[in-house]
Amino acid sequence: MFALDHVTKWLVVRDVPYGDQVPASGPVTIHHIHNSGAAFGLFPGFQAAFLVVALVVSVYILVVGHRAGNGALTQVTLGAVLGGAAANAVDRFRQGYVVDFVDLHRWPVFNVADAAIVIGILVTAITLSRHPDHAGEHAR
Repeated sequence: MFALDHVTKWLVVRDVPYGDQVPASGPVTIHHIHNSGAAFGLFPGFQAAFLVVALVVSVYILVVGHRAGNGALTQVTLGAVLGGAAANAVDRFRQGYVVDFVDLHRWPVFNVADAAIVIGILVTAITLSRHPDHAGEHAR
């Protein structure tokens, strides 16, 4: 996920001028923006806090993520969250912002890392809620 996110951001920066939208209209467009906020542009100006949260989430997944289960779906979704958090954290550290570009026009502009984090968290939560006995075992 980390590599996919950075490749897509690199392509957008290379091929779409900052602020432009390609195509000019449509249900999904590539809209090159810089986001200094959290996912979907929320809470701009809290870069240090976002970096700390990304670090804590990443360490947590690496240290205790295996307790969520060893199934392929659980591991893939936790990997998606880890990869997305790490990708955006690196950008925030290096640039002070992340490049967002997926514009659905009914949702804030986002990037591959944001999508991986949100989908990973949702799938993990749904998986754990369907197997509450496993969630209880891992909370001990």
